[in-house]
Amino acid sequence: MLRLIAILICLLAPLPALAQAKPIPIKVVVIAAFEIGADHGDMPGEFQNWVERYPLTETVKIPGIERPARLSKDGVLGVTTGMFGRARGAMAALLLDPRFDLSKSYFVMAGIAGVDPKTGSIGSAAWSDWVVDGDPIYEIDDREITPGWPWGLYAFHSKGPGEKGSGEGASGMAWKLDPGLTQWAYQLTKDVPLPDNAKLAAERKGFTGEAAAQKLPHVFVGTSLATVRFWHGDRRTQWAREWVRLQTDGAGVLAMTDGEDQAVLDTLSLYGKDGKVDPRRVLVLRTASNYSRPGDGKPMRIEFAEGGSEAAFEAAYRVGAPVVKALVAGWATYRDTLPKANP
Repeated sequence: MLRLIAILICLLAPLPALAQAKPIPIKVVVIAAFEIGADHGDMPGEFQNWVERYPLTETVKIPGIERPARLSKDGVLGVTTGMFGRARGAMAALLLDPRFDLSKSYFVMAGIAGVDPKTGSIGSAAWSDWVVDGDPIYEIDDREITPGWPWGLYAFHSKGPGEKGSGEGASGMAWKLDPGLTQWAYQLTKDVPLPDNAKLAAERKGFTGEAAAQKLPHVFVGTSLATVRFWHGDRRTQWAREWVRLQTDGAGVLAMTDGEDQAVLDTLSLYGKDGKVDPRRVLVLRTASNYSRPGDGKPMRIEFAEGGSEAAFEAAYRVGAPVVKALVAGWATYRDTLPKANP
């Protein structure tokens, strides 16, 4: 009987090879929404420059994320979430993968966007101070709205435009990113030279009444508004400005428009409540591939400005990479203490 018990104990004991490996501690997660073609060797999208230049050398398949993730030798994980609504599922898949320890990770969202010509110029890069969700919304056809309304878009649990409403049960609606971390990233990168060319200069000339739209590409701080629909036009830009003002209680100023930031922030915030991640450790970098409305005299149609995407892809890496590298280089400190800008 004793011999039988000993045999059973040996059989039931976990073999070293089958024991669960210790999760890989990730220092920084770089998040892109999409890539054009392959991850390397062709025309770059949001992800390829990170793969080739950082570099991110090891391929990792994460169930629930369409494209393979990439891992560097120094603890940086790069993921492509997919665009718009797909980003929520991809972020959840990443956070639930047991192979990674993300409890101390910094998250850097780096992608292209439309820029409000009242706030910035094409080719520029903005570190987000706020992220605002523009999706939980009631919509009435603008041709049938109540007389006196500026548009047919208004918040859940409100009676019309001009009321903040609430996204309870649907979204956190507005997230203020850690000011110290955001300013640290801005101070580190504010003088990074950004690409400019004749095509971008020609696009800037179409905004004669907007001083900010005519500036050379530069780095600044502003609010990003994210929606799962691609919108464009002067009236929708006016709505977006007002929506940002309402949802941030006047603290945010619209800078960039995109489709994924709300998914990233909402998912990180929910998992942060359970201790999976630290939602303070989030940076959002958006680079302008186009303006949010047409230039003077241009027809109303949704399209990217010529040369804008290429400049924005390049700017995202040029501005984002120094921050990621600084976090890794200072990991002995930044693992437990968030960086802050100098006074």
